[in-house]
Amino acid sequence: MSDSNDYLPDADSCYRALLARDARFDGVFFTGVKTTGIYCRPICAVRTPRRSSCVFFSSAAAAEAAGFRPCLRCRPELAPYALQQNLAHAVWQRIAAGALNEGGEEDAETGGALERLAAEVGLSSRQVRRVLLRYFGVSPVELAQTQRLLFAKKLLQETLLPMPEVAYAAGFRSVRRFNALFASRYRMAPGVLRRSVGDAIAPDGLTMRLAYRPPYAWDHLMRYLAARAIPGVEAILEEGGELHYARSVRLGGVDGWLRISHLPERRQLRLEAASALAPLLMPLVARVRKQLDLDANPAAIEEHLAQDPLLRPSIADAPGLRVPGAFDIFELAVRAVLGQQVSVAGATTLAGRLALRFGLPAATPYVGASLHFPTPEILAGLPVDTLAQIGLPRSRARTLLELARFAASDGLRFAPGVALHDAVARLKTVPGIGEWTAQYIALRGLRFPDAFPAGDLGLQKAASGTAGGRLDERSLLERAAAWTPWRGYAAVLLWHGAGLLSERDTQ
Repeated sequence: MSDSNDYLPDADSCYRALLARDARFDGVFFTGVKTTGIYCRPICAVRTPRRSSCVFFSSAAAAEAAGFRPCLRCRPELAPYALQQNLAHAVWQRIAAGALNEGGEEDAETGGALERLAAEVGLSSRQVRRVLLRYFGVSPVELAQTQRLLFAKKLLQETLLPMPEVAYAAGFRSVRRFNALFASRYRMAPGVLRRSVGDAIAPDGLTMRLAYRPPYAWDHLMRYLAARAIPGVEAILEEGGELHYARSVRLGGVDGWLRISHLPERRQLRLEAASALAPLLMPLVARVRKQLDLDANPAAIEEHLAQDPLLRPSIADAPGLRVPGAFDIFELAVRAVLGQQVSVAGATTLAGRLALRFGLPAATPYVGASLHFPTPEILAGLPVDTLAQIGLPRSRARTLLELARFAASDGLRFAPGVALHDAVARLKTVPGIGEWTAQYIALRGLRFPDAFPAGDLGLQKAASGTAGGRLDERSLLERAAAWTPWRGYAAVLLWHGAGLLSERDTQ
């Protein structure tokens, strides 16, 4: 028997949260209503059912496996994720990004795709099944089916993609299979759902909404990224006083673009993407969620960090401050190397030169995002002297070359569940990458919430709490011990509080 409900609040607490429509529990649990056969989010606006009619689940997949179908009003697929830092949730993220879609859903059911996923995460397929059953109460195939169906439901309600493209984008390799499973689970044909939303669909066929757990310090995040945007590849746009993020995209051999806007009244982001990326929407959404830290639980993080009076002013000034991530880890790693011993503006200039010299043209609607960043393979094949011509010392050009070779051999691909110290140690095997650079890549590129570049001069000054003061690296690490497991968020708060636009002071 699954013990997935061990990770739920107790049933009485769930029901109280349901009565209050408490948004803090949105995505933490789902409520199955026995009298209707429907499951909802805690914030659903329908009349609250009686306690005796409710059964609570830790995931949408568990609710669907128990025979419940998703509510058309609160739309469970829009719930912000309630991810934890453990192996089960890391595997879940891979599945949500389409890891079991390769070869089609039939291949997943016969075990081929699962064996590939298990090998990628360093487990046996039996161990993967056991881990997911324990945490989510469903098998890998059931979890993947739920993700496909919910993603298809989202596409039906938010895009104008033709039905076959909806099926393929959601990971189905057969429209017949998609129609049959949709009708079996949701007791309606897919076309009925699309007709029910009618004019509510945005005219842009590839516009989607991504939920987050509020608050979200969007403008602060955009200003941070604006100082580091790689010229020609990504840009922060300002229109009508609102900030938007745009960039070129190369994913799975397909070229395109994306644009992201904030919808604060809905507690969502709006993602627009090139139509060519339709078959890759699942991995695209997964990347965007990581880049913009949409899975964070700011209330829990800030409650812990606010115990330190040093961090409280920054929390009050910028509630919901996220750790800025990266759409592409290789881009971020290159940016970190270029930023060694130079200012942010200097590193941004170098990154722009690198993209202009060695990148490829990109067809996008945005003048500031007309290039694709050079691939590891392109940079790995260049002589050191050629790389140095963008204005790098020869030693740093050598580091860049070694990093490109490392990435080209899958060195930047890490299995779920890898420990922070192991990831940092592996990054430091690249000649020229030290502790600060490795921690920075781990924080922004690999999404380790406890990564902490203690060698950062700006952090050392901000953490001293006194004008002109500075902690040494050892003292800073001792101070930061109380911020675990969210030292990375503490770092962002310190940079913000000190008014630093740079992640590292110029030496």
